[in-house]
Amino acid sequence: MPKIKARLLLHYAENDGFINGGIAAYKEALDKAGIKYELFIYQGTQHAFNNDASAARYNKAAADLAWSRTVALFKQALA
Repeated sequence: MPKIKARLLLHYAENDGFINGGIAAYKEALDKAGIKYELFIYQGTQHAFNNDASAARYNKAAADLAWSRTVALFKQALA
């Protein structure tokens, strides 16, 4: 963690037990290292909710919101 220098934007699906099982420990490590981050969990989504090639998982509303948050961060950070 101490090698991370960039601000992080973390997007998680609500229904992703394998990945989400590590969120608490990851947040703790980021906080301990003083890493600046924002973390979002998208309600009603599954892993790969941004993958429009998978109709079973794709969630357009969540994908669009995650993308808009990402673009907003880039605009802010790169201004």
